[in-house]
Amino acid sequence: MTAVSMIRRLAAGVVLTALAVGSAAAADDASCKTIRMSDPGWTDITATNGVTSVILTALGYEPDVKTLSVPIGYQSMKNGEIDVFLGNWMPAQKAFIDDLNAAKAVEVMNKNLEGAKFTLAVPTYVADKGIKDFADLQKHGDEFGKQIYGIEPGAPANGNIQKMIDANDFGLKDWKLVESGEQAMLAQVERASKDKGAVVFLAWAPHPMNEKFQITYLSGGDAYFGANFGGAEIYTLARTGWSAKCPNAAAFMKNLKFDLSMENVLMGSILGGEDPKAAATAWLKANPTAVDPWLSGVTTFDGKPAADAVKTSLGL
Repeated sequence: MTAVSMIRRLAAGVVLTALAVGSAAAADDASCKTIRMSDPGWTDITATNGVTSVILTALGYEPDVKTLSVPIGYQSMKNGEIDVFLGNWMPAQKAFIDDLNAAKAVEVMNKNLEGAKFTLAVPTYVADKGIKDFADLQKHGDEFGKQIYGIEPGAPANGNIQKMIDANDFGLKDWKLVESGEQAMLAQVERASKDKGAVVFLAWAPHPMNEKFQITYLSGGDAYFGANFGGAEIYTLARTGWSAKCPNAAAFMKNLKFDLSMENVLMGSILGGEDPKAAATAWLKANPTAVDPWLSGVTTFDGKPAADAVKTSLGL
């Protein structure tokens, strides 16, 4: 063997070793096979968890979605009991994030949705009476029964409403926050709408409520919900250390981005009684190219081509 050929073989060996090391570094730890996610009971997060779960399953992972309120979900991330959360609404959840950042408990994977909004709203037939701003509510207090309908107890948005009442902003000191869940709140809106009754409630986009009801978002709540009718951005969070241990799964989570029209369709199906994974599967089959950017740089859990696995799983 010549010196030149020996050098070439040694160089090739170095390259192969480097590739092997790089491949091993990109592989997920065995503990990453199960990915624990939280769902606060919001249909939009149920929808995105459904899509995520269908693809993760196709990639060989085992998604485990737990229904937890926002405070408990974040505490579970801090305790290392939840790996990923797709529903960090900002700036509404800023107080929670400040606490988690102070504890160095989470890391931001990506911004998965833009164009969202979240504030108080009324049916448009109520707005047509001149009730279009937070400042208009008190003048019509008796019509509303001096009640504001919120979502589940512990939700940050409910806390903002209670702060507003406690501070007597807009003259609302005698009003009551009615805490329920998303579905109970919307049932109240539907009941009121049948009789053209006055009701003020938390509303947001994406959500099929924007298509089912004619609603008007109230202006004037910037101090509590942010500018542009509580304009929001939704982020995916992971507990600190998860992405380093699970780089392949983390790459997928970092790629995940949704849009309002997609979520409206999925949420409508789920609220209509369809199983979230079934709704997600139907949407993915109808929109097969949507997954392409999500799978960039991603493999299956055992290192095989991701696109092939997903297409096979979906029957495409």
